[in-house]
Amino acid sequence: MARIKFRCVYRMHESRYLLQQIYFFFPSRLKCNRAEFLVPVPGPRSPVPGPWLPLPAILPLMSVLNDFRRLTRSQRHTFLAAFLGWTMDSLDFFLLVFCVKAIAGDFHTQPSAVLGAVFLTQAFRPVGAVVFGLLADRFGRRPVLMINILSFSVIELACGFAPSLFVLLILRAIFGLAMGGEWGVGAALVFETLPTEGRGVFSGILQEGYALGSILAAGAFALFFNGFNLMGLHLPGIGWRGLFILGAIPALLVFYVQARVAESPVWLQGKRNRMARTAGETQIVKAGELAHLLAFLPTFLFLVLLMTAFMSFSHGTQDVYPTFLSTYAHLTPRIVGLIGVLYGIGSIAGGIAFGALSERWGRKRAIVAASLLAIPVIPLYAYGHSAFMLGAGAVLMQFMVQGAWGVVPAYLTELSPAPVRATAPGLAYQLGGLITSWNGKAQALIAERTGNYPLVLAMTVIIVALTLAALALAGREARGQKMTAA
Repeated sequence: MARIKFRCVYRMHESRYLLQQIYFFFPSRLKCNRAEFLVPVPGPRSPVPGPWLPLPAILPLMSVLNDFRRLTRSQRHTFLAAFLGWTMDSLDFFLLVFCVKAIAGDFHTQPSAVLGAVFLTQAFRPVGAVVFGLLADRFGRRPVLMINILSFSVIELACGFAPSLFVLLILRAIFGLAMGGEWGVGAALVFETLPTEGRGVFSGILQEGYALGSILAAGAFALFFNGFNLMGLHLPGIGWRGLFILGAIPALLVFYVQARVAESPVWLQGKRNRMARTAGETQIVKAGELAHLLAFLPTFLFLVLLMTAFMSFSHGTQDVYPTFLSTYAHLTPRIVGLIGVLYGIGSIAGGIAFGALSERWGRKRAIVAASLLAIPVIPLYAYGHSAFMLGAGAVLMQFMVQGAWGVVPAYLTELSPAPVRATAPGLAYQLGGLITSWNGKAQALIAERTGNYPLVLAMTVIIVALTLAALALAGREARGQKMTAA
C-alpha cells in the first residue's frame, strides 16, 4: 500500500471548525500552524483509499462529543436536568397513548373517546406555558422547573386511581398544565446557560428527550403491561393503572435539580440590572421592552403557525400509530412496544443528526430537508405488510419527523427576546399543540368510520410535511443569535 501523503488545505471558516474536530480525536496525526491543517489523501500509486477518508461520515458524532467536552460541570448538570425533565414529561404523556385500547376496554368505550384525553392535555398545555413561563420570568428558571416536574409526577400518579373515564379526562387536562410549562422553562434555562457554539447540537439532543420518553413508555408497556418471564421468574402484568403509578418516578428528579443545577446566569444578570435601576430608568426600560415586544408580535404569530405544523407532524405520526398497530395490523402489545422502542431510537438519531446539520446548513434548511424526506417513507410506514416493514417505516418516519423537531428548541429560543424568553417559546409551542389538539381524535374517528388507517396516516404526512417545509422557508434564519439579559 502506497505511503499516505498529506496536503495542506485552508478555508477560512469550515477548515478551522474541522481542525478542532480532527485535533480532538487524532492529535498525533495532525501538525499545523495558524490557518493550515493536514488532510490525508491516497498516494498517487495506490487506488485504495487512505484510512482517514471515512472521517466526514463520523464528523457529526465528533462534533457532539467535542461540544460536550467544552461544557463546564455546571453547564452539563443544567443540560442533563432539562433533558431528563422533558424525557419524564414525555414518558408520562406516552404511557396513555400506548394504553388507549386497554383503557377503552376497561371503561367500555371506543378508543376515540379515550383519545379525548390527548385533546384535553394539548388544550391545557398553552395555559401551563403561560403560568409557568411567567413564574419563571419573575422568580427564576430553576425553582419553577422543580415545581413543574413535581406537579406532573403527582398528577400521573393520580391517573392510576381514576375511577371513571370522566375523572381520567379531568386529570389529563390538569396534567396538560404541568406538561405545558416544562418545555419552555427548561429550554430557557439551557440556552441561557450553554455557550452559543454548538447550540444546534444541544437543541437536537434536548428535543429528543421527548423521543427518549416515548422509548421508555414503549419499553414499560412491552415489559410490564402483560408481565414477563425471566429465568423462571414470572412478573405478573400491572396493566395500565400500574404503568401510571410507575410514571410518578420522575418526582425524584427534583432532588437532582435542587442539588446540582444552578440558576440561569442571564436571568440572574437581568435581576441585578433591574435592582440597580432607578424608578425613572425602570420606566424607560419598560417602555423600551414594550415596544420591543410589540415588534416581536408578528414573529410570535409566525412561530405559532410554525409550531402548529410541527405539532401536526409529530402527533399526527405518533398518537394513533400504536392504536393502528394494535387494531388494524393486529400486533401484540409486546411487538407494539418493541416497535415503539425502535422508532424512539430513530427519533433520537434524527434529532441529533439534523440538529448538528443545522449548525452548518442553518435552521431553516435543516427543517425543510427533514420534512420533505418523510414523504418517501409513507409506503413502509403506513402500508407495510409485516411487523418488520411497519417497524422499519416507523423508524425512518420518526428519524425525519424528529430530525425536523431537533432544531425547534434553539430556533424558538433564538427568536424570542429576553423579557419573555421563558414564556414566548413555550407559549408558541403549546398554542400550536392547542390548535392541533383534535388531530389524534379526528384521525381515530375517520379511521373507525372508513376502516382505512393507512390512508389517514399517509394523507396526514403528505399535507403536514409540505406545509411545514413551506412555513420554514418563509421564516428568517436565527443561527448564532446572542442571548442577552433583560
